[in-house]
Amino acid sequence: MNRRERQGAILRLVRERELSTQSELAEALRAEGHDVVQTTVSRDVADLGLVKVRGRSGKLVYAPPEAMDVDRLGDLHSALRRWALDVEHNDTVVVVFTPRGFAAPLAEAIDVSRHPSVLATIAGDNTVLVVPRTGVIPARLHGELSEHLLEGAA
Repeated sequence: MNRRERQGAILRLVRERELSTQSELAEALRAEGHDVVQTTVSRDVADLGLVKVRGRSGKLVYAPPEAMDVDRLGDLHSALRRWALDVEHNDTVVVVFTPRGFAAPLAEAIDVSRHPSVLATIAGDNTVLVVPRTGVIPARLHGELSEHLLEGAA
């Protein structure tokens, strides 16, 4: 098996199974008939940019790099539903209103999400100033953030 085939098998395995360690990954490859050692798997994990995400079981497991983006944006979705009361915008910025004391955790969730339209946040006590990236229309970002507030609303 060449490197490309082995790395393809690794990507398939981490999409199909919850594998938490390089040893588990190496064992899964060997169970499929691939002759690998842990150091090769370690190099492949780095080359592929695999990340650790919370699996269905609750433990951290390997996933393709794009899974991290989905996971982070999912966390942002949850944070907005939990803490955001309202979202407003003007011609340059978006402001998210929260209960007193919840602006900082929400701003952190926005920052950690690496939302592609957000340049930065500044948190007060009950407001988060969200600065859009150059070229992003604040009304569009307002729409993206506020749609999370409306999901599940009666």
